[in-house]
Amino acid sequence: MGLSGLAAGSLFLPSFPSLGGNLVAPERLLESVDIAVKKRLADAALNAAKSSGASYADVRIGRYLNQRIFTREKQVQNISNSESYGAGVRVIANGTWGFAATNDVSEAGIAKAAQTAVQIAKANSKVQKEPVQLVPQKGYGEVSWKTPIVQSAFEVPIAQKVDLLLSANGKALSEGASFVNSGLFQVNEQKYFASTDGSYIDQDVHRIYPTFSVSVVDRASGKFRSRPSLSAPMGMGYEYLTPKAADKVAGPAGSDLTGYKMSYDILEDITAATKQAKQKITAKSVVPGKYDLVLDPHHLGLTIHESVGHPLELDRVLGYEANYAGTSFATLDWKKQNKPYGSKVVNIVADKLQPGSLGAVGYDDEGVKTGRWDLIKDGTLVDYQKIRDQAHIVGQDHSDGCCYAQSWEDVQFQRMPNVSLQPSKTKMSVDEMVKGVDKGIYIAGNGSFSIDQQRYNFQFGGLVFYAIEKGKITNMLEDVAYQANTQEFWNSCAATCDQSDYRLAGFFNDGKGQPSQSSAVSHGSATTRFNGVNVINTARKIG
Repeated sequence: MGLSGLAAGSLFLPSFPSLGGNLVAPERLLESVDIAVKKRLADAALNAAKSSGASYADVRIGRYLNQRIFTREKQVQNISNSESYGAGVRVIANGTWGFAATNDVSEAGIAKAAQTAVQIAKANSKVQKEPVQLVPQKGYGEVSWKTPIVQSAFEVPIAQKVDLLLSANGKALSEGASFVNSGLFQVNEQKYFASTDGSYIDQDVHRIYPTFSVSVVDRASGKFRSRPSLSAPMGMGYEYLTPKAADKVAGPAGSDLTGYKMSYDILEDITAATKQAKQKITAKSVVPGKYDLVLDPHHLGLTIHESVGHPLELDRVLGYEANYAGTSFATLDWKKQNKPYGSKVVNIVADKLQPGSLGAVGYDDEGVKTGRWDLIKDGTLVDYQKIRDQAHIVGQDHSDGCCYAQSWEDVQFQRMPNVSLQPSKTKMSVDEMVKGVDKGIYIAGNGSFSIDQQRYNFQFGGLVFYAIEKGKITNMLEDVAYQANTQEFWNSCAATCDQSDYRLAGFFNDGKGQPSQSSAVSHGSATTRFNGVNVINTARKIG
C-alpha cells in the first residue's frame, strides 16, 4: 500500500527549511499508514536482504509531513502542505555497509531496494579495510512511541493559524512597526523501523516552530533596525501556542524581556520586539573591552551547540567529518590528558528523552532505545556521542542512541542529541545574578557567529543587548559580539541560575554530512554568567 501526493499550488518559503516531498491537500496530513501494512513491508525487505547474503539489515519506512504558513503585514504570502513517503534499507554484507532507498512502497519495490543495498555492500567490500563492528543490540519486538502532544498542529484549521499570525502582525503594526512577517512551520515524522535484531518500532514525532521578524524605520535619520522572535522551536503540538502564565520567565529587571518554557505567547513577544527595534535605533554602541556576560538561554543554546555539541560528536573527533564540517580539538588524546573543558559549575548532558525537545524520540534510527548520559561532569570531559558502529572504538559496549536520518531516502548516521547545560542546584534568580555584576552585558537571542574547523576559536553575536552597571540593567547596547576559545570561555563560567529559569533553545536546521542532511536539536540551560570575556564592537572599522 502506498500513498501518493495530490498537487496543490505553493511558493517556496524563504524563512523555513526546504524539505523535499510532494505537495498535497491539507486533509492528507491527517492520514496514516496501517501498522500491519508497515510490518509486512518491513519483513519483505528484511527477508530479501538476508536471502541475498546480508548478515544484518534494517529498514526504515517513513512518511514525512510538513506544513508551512507565511504571512507579511496584512496578507498571507504562502501556505504549503507536503508529504514524502518511502523506505530506506541498510545492510551489512561481507563486513561492509550498503544502502538503498525507494519511493515504490510495495513489497516488490522494497524487496528490490534491499537486494540493491546488498549488491552495493558487496561491491564496497572490495575496498573496505576493516569490517564494520556493531555493538550488540537486543530486539524489542513490536513497540511504539509518540511525542506526548496535547493537540496535533495539523488538526488545527489553517484559518485559525492564519488568524493568529495576522493578529501578531497587526499588533506589531499598531505598535509602530514598519515591516513585519511571521510564519508557522509544523512537522510530523511517521517512522517505522525494523531490523534483523528483532525490533519493529513505530514512532510518531511532532515538532512546531512559530517565528516572526519586526523592522522599524526611522524616516528622519534613515536608520532601521529589526528584532526577530525569541521563540524556540519545540517537540510539541499546537498547545505550544496556547500561552500559560506559569510558563513565562521574566528577564532581568529593566530589560523588557520575557522568556518562555513550555508555551509561547507570540503577541507578547512581537509587542516587545517592536519596542526593542525602536530602542535599537538610538542605542549606544558598545565600548570594546572585558565584560562579565549574563547569557539568556535563547542565546546560550547556540554557543552550546557550536562549542560543545559539535566537538563532542565522535565521528568528528575521529576525523570522519574533516572534509566537510571539520574536526575537533577534543580528541581522544586530549581527553586522556584530563584538561578542564570548563569550570567546576559546568555540567553538560546529552538527552534524547527530554520532554518538549526537538530531539526527543523513544528509539533512534537504528533501533536503539534512547536515554541520557553525561558529556562534561564538573568541568571535565567524560564522554562523547556515538552510535553502534563507533562504540567499540572507545571501548564501550553500547550505542548512545543518537543515530538519525533526515528522511527515508537518506542513510542514518551519528547526529547530535539534545545537549544541555545543567542549572544550579542552589537557588538563584536572574536578578540575583545581575546584582553580582559590576560591569557586564546581558545578551538574548541569536545573531551572527563564526567558529573554526576544530570548534575552538569563536565569535558570537546576539539579538538584544543591555548594559549591566553596578548590579543593574541600565541601557540598551548595539554592535556587540564576544570572542573566546572554547576552553577559555567555559572555564570563565561562574554561575548558573536554578531550575526555575531553565529553558530550551532549538534549531530546525543543523547541517552535517556529505551529502548534507539536516536535523532538529534542542539545547537547555538557565541564564548563565561568564566572567571577563572579550567583547568587540562589530560596527567599528579597522584603520
